[in-house]
Amino acid sequence: MPRIKIKEALELQPTPNINVKGWVRAFRSNRFIALNDGSYIHSIQIVLEDEKIPEEIVRKISIGAALSVKGALVESLGKGQKVEVLAEEIEVLGEANPEEVQKTILQPKKHSLEKLREQAHLRFRTNLFGAVFRIRHAMAFAIHNYFNKNGFYYLHTPIITGSDAEGAGEMFKVTNLPLENIPFNEEGKVDYSKDFFGKETNLTVSGQLEAELGAMALGQVYTFGPTFRAENSNTSRHLAEFWMIEPEVAFADLNDDMALSEDFMKYLIRYALENCKDDLAFLMQRELNEDKQKPKAQRNEMNLIERLEFIVTNDFERISYTEAIELLQRSKPYKKNKFKFPVEWGVDLASEHERFLVEKQFKKPVIIYDYPKEIKAFYMRNNDDGKTVAAMDVLFPGIGEIIGGSQREERLDVLKEKIKDFNIEEEHVWWYLDTRKFGTAPHAGFGLGFERLIMFVTGMTNIRDVIPFPRTPKNAEF
Repeated sequence: MPRIKIKEALELQPTPNINVKGWVRAFRSNRFIALNDGSYIHSIQIVLEDEKIPEEIVRKISIGAALSVKGALVESLGKGQKVEVLAEEIEVLGEANPEEVQKTILQPKKHSLEKLREQAHLRFRTNLFGAVFRIRHAMAFAIHNYFNKNGFYYLHTPIITGSDAEGAGEMFKVTNLPLENIPFNEEGKVDYSKDFFGKETNLTVSGQLEAELGAMALGQVYTFGPTFRAENSNTSRHLAEFWMIEPEVAFADLNDDMALSEDFMKYLIRYALENCKDDLAFLMQRELNEDKQKPKAQRNEMNLIERLEFIVTNDFERISYTEAIELLQRSKPYKKNKFKFPVEWGVDLASEHERFLVEKQFKKPVIIYDYPKEIKAFYMRNNDDGKTVAAMDVLFPGIGEIIGGSQREERLDVLKEKIKDFNIEEEHVWWYLDTRKFGTAPHAGFGLGFERLIMFVTGMTNIRDVIPFPRTPKNAEF
């Protein structure tokens, strides 16, 4: 008899023969089993009728065990489920020692997120992380779907690179030099000519520069891959290994870039609302329960689903960085010294400023554009005012910036000057400069941190809880 996934079984009408497989979430009174196979937030109830299942099989059933169950799918007499399975035959596919289970997060009680992270190899089995990672899958699918429908080409950019796209360092080095006997040159520096690639190489922080090359031939491309940053930040918003989505579009300016980012984000959030309803309902209720334990000032003003609907039902407000600074300086929090970080022209906005603009000032998502050139990357196009670049950030409620992008500097002479100002060696990006020699054209793109997106969609507040196996300072377990 072919196996039926539990999500499908719970949607079926009663039938005399069914086979479901999964892991035991709960076993009550030696009669009622909650079985879950990961396909759905809800488990299916298995009922053991008197003497139908041999005692030696029943003794092997415990929380965490893997079972194959055959029986009749019938209307449930109990509350909480429409149908249940009257077990005719049970095969224990894999036992779970009850004493060992007691030491793990499989034990059916509330565990802290810190404890769950320590057992990341098992946390997929919890309702919380089952919901998070089903949504993560749905968002990955939606991203590819959106770009495919809109004529973008998926470009696999290198993970090992000889350039620093951000110009900020903090990269992981890649080498096969013998660490016990590192070769040095006459200047006393590491001799990378003897390394595998014959030069210094690192793990990439971005696929953007290579994506620009693709866009200047294929028209519009996107990358979706792992990126790495050796930043020693042990916070709820930083990872050493994370995933980035980076579209690049030829013949596009900053306005086109802002329009694309808004359409893209609305599509993704709408997809989640339409295709992840049960998981989102579970996560929303979890957040509401947690909010009850917090002081009123720390509670979310909108629940999870309201925040998602907030994105798809509102046009994004567009304001310049200069206008944003002026609004903030006229605000009550600024006048009453309630902002922790300074608000002045030339300083990057903090999350508290971004959230004020979204949640209090405009009550809609906000795109801020034309930032001071000193606080943005070398590849962003200089504006005619000589002070700003054609950059933009998309701001969402609860988290602030979720997307950062710009029109790229396509003028060779200007780009050369900017590279010089950022102390980047031309020989490291000669190929990037070359594209400005042969048919240069306006183009633009942006970057969306995938984990930042999943945090917003799921309501999780720590980035380590939206990636299967987080990589952080002093932690590379699993």
